[in-house]
Amino acid sequence: MVVSPESGLVMPPGVRPSPDAVTTRMGDEIVLVHLKTERMHVLNRTGARLWDLLCAGRDWAYIRGVMLREFDVTPEQLDAETEDLVRSLEQEQLISSDRQGAG
Repeated sequence: MVVSPESGLVMPPGVRPSPDAVTTRMGDEIVLVHLKTERMHVLNRTGARLWDLLCAGRDWAYIRGVMLREFDVTPEQLDAETEDLVRSLEQEQLISSDRQGAG
């Protein structure tokens, strides 16, 4: 796990979109489909922004800074919601991390 020194936010190392995830943008939202499970997930505007930054290969410090500047949210709220979203995306196999490859 990677702990962000600014926030204490705990994230899996090397998080990146799964090669089995395909995306479609619909306005401010992104629809994610996992090709193997055929499950669909919709990310709202903030989740979509996080996804875009993950796809661009940005690190957590950069992502957190961008999200805090672009959205009217407290650092604590951003950290909690980001951690929940990343946990959900990982559980649904829409993202992978170095941790998953290590086990």
